[in-house]
Amino acid sequence: MSAAWDKLDEAGRREVERQLDIIRRGVAEIVPEEELREKIAGSVASGRPLVVKLGLDPTAPDIHIGHTVVLHKLRQFQQLGHRVLLLIGDFTGRIGDPTGKSETRKPLSEDDVRRNAATYEKQVFKILDPRRTEIVFNSRWLAGLSFEDVLRLAAKVTVARLLERDDFSNRFQNNQPISLVEFFYPLMQGYDSVVLESDVELGGTDQKFNLLMGRVLQQAYGKPPQVAVMMPLLEGLDGVQKMSKSLGNYIGVDEDPHQIYGKAMSVSDDLMLKYMELATDIPADEIDLLRRRLSAGELHPRDAKMLLARTLVRLYHGEKAAEEAERRFVAVFQKREIPDDVEETVVPRSELQNGRMRLDRLLLALGLVSSGAEARRSAMQGAVRINEVKMTDPFACIELQDGDVVQVGRRKFVRVRLS
Repeated sequence: MSAAWDKLDEAGRREVERQLDIIRRGVAEIVPEEELREKIAGSVASGRPLVVKLGLDPTAPDIHIGHTVVLHKLRQFQQLGHRVLLLIGDFTGRIGDPTGKSETRKPLSEDDVRRNAATYEKQVFKILDPRRTEIVFNSRWLAGLSFEDVLRLAAKVTVARLLERDDFSNRFQNNQPISLVEFFYPLMQGYDSVVLESDVELGGTDQKFNLLMGRVLQQAYGKPPQVAVMMPLLEGLDGVQKMSKSLGNYIGVDEDPHQIYGKAMSVSDDLMLKYMELATDIPADEIDLLRRRLSAGELHPRDAKMLLARTLVRLYHGEKAAEEAERRFVAVFQKREIPDDVEETVVPRSELQNGRMRLDRLLLALGLVSSGAEARRSAMQGAVRINEVKMTDPFACIELQDGDVVQVGRRKFVRVRLS
C-alpha cells in the first residue's frame, strides 16, 4: 500500500474503498488500478480533490446515450467531490481522432468546431452539474505552441510507439495513407494532460492508446502520470453494432420524450440492464435487485424495460415528461389506443381528387415518410394504419375525413385536418 494509505485511519480507508467501489461500476478497465487507489488515498488524506479530465472532440453536434456513458462516470467523480475538467478539443477537433477509422479524416473548419462545441456544452449539462464543471478549450495552449515546441513534443515519442496503435498499424501494413498530422493527435491529447496535470482521464475503450499517451508524456515532462479509466462502448438498439447515428440504432438525448421512451422499450432483454448500468443514474444496488428478480422470474422484462425508458426520459426531459411518455406508451402500445395529443397536419382539399388521395402520396404529404419508396415499403410491411385499420396497398385511394388519424410504425401519428 502507499504512504498515503498508511497515514489513513480506519474511517479514511473505508472512504477510499467506498469511492473505488463507485468508480469501478460499469468500468471496462482501469490502468493501473493500484495507482488509482493511491491517488484516492492521497486525496482523502490531504483533502485535495483529484483532477479528473474528459476530452470531447466536437465533431458532431448531437449526443446520443452511447456518448453519455463517460459523462455518467464523470458525474460520479463530481459527486465524490473531485475536480472535473471537461476539455473541449476545439484545436484537436480540427484534425479529428482517427481511432477505429481505416482512412484519413477530413478536418473540420474552426466555425464547425465552435458551433458543435456550443451544442455539446448545452447537452452535457443534462448530466453533469454545471456548478462543479470546469470547461476548458485546448486551443488555449496548443494554438500558441511554436514549431520548436512541437518538435520537442514530437521528440518524446517514437514512430514505432505510435504504430502500436491498431488502426495505424493496420493501415501501415495495408499500404493505406497515414498523415503526419494524424500522428500528432495522440500527442496533442497527451499534451493536454501535461498542461492540465490531470490525475485521472476518462474515455471509451477505443481511446486506450490516447489515454495511455497522456501517462507517457506526463512522465516525460516530469509530472505524476494519470490513471486511465476506460468505459465500455454501448451497443445500439440492434444489439450488435456500437450505437451510432449513421447506423440509426441510437437514442438521442435531444429526441422527443415519446421517441426516447419508445426506442428504450425496443432494447433487447439481454442489454437492458447494461443500459441501466452505463447510461442512467439508477443505483447499483437497485440494478442488482432487478437482475435477481428477473433471473428468478419474479419480474417481467417489460416492467424492467419501462423503468429504463422512464428513467431516460426523466434524465433529459424531466419527471412530468417521463410520466406523460409512459402514459402514452401504455395507451398506444399496450391498450392500442390513439393518443390524445396527436400532432395535426393540414391537407388542402384542393389536393384531393373526389375527396381521395393515394396512400403513398398521403404519407408523404403528412411527413410520415421521407420518400415514396419508404411509403410503399411501410404499407406493404403492414406498418400503416388509418383510424386503427391496417392499410397494406400503397396505391389505394383513400377517402379522407377531417380528423382521420394516420399511423406509420409504432410511434408516428398524425391527425388530418382538411382545409
